[in-house]
Amino acid sequence: MLWVLTQNKRSLVNVKEVTVKGKTVEGIISRSFFVYWSRVLGEYDSHERAMDVVKQIHKKLEGEARGSTAFSMPDM
Repeated sequence: MLWVLTQNKRSLVNVKEVTVKGKTVEGIISRSFFVYWSRVLGEYDSHERAMDVVKQIHKKLEGEARGSTAFSMPDM
């Protein structure tokens, strides 16, 4: 289970998947057969910076043994 504090620090979101769309990092909250619901977790200056943030999330998940993991989206 991954809990993410959004970049604007206004929401704590339980996400099932993290994806990059351009300069934006999105969290998939729920998915059904044809539809998914997502939330913007953070926006960055470039696609490369957004990808770096996803790599940070991955590294944090790798370091956790089991259970819940929390991650705070960094500022720009």
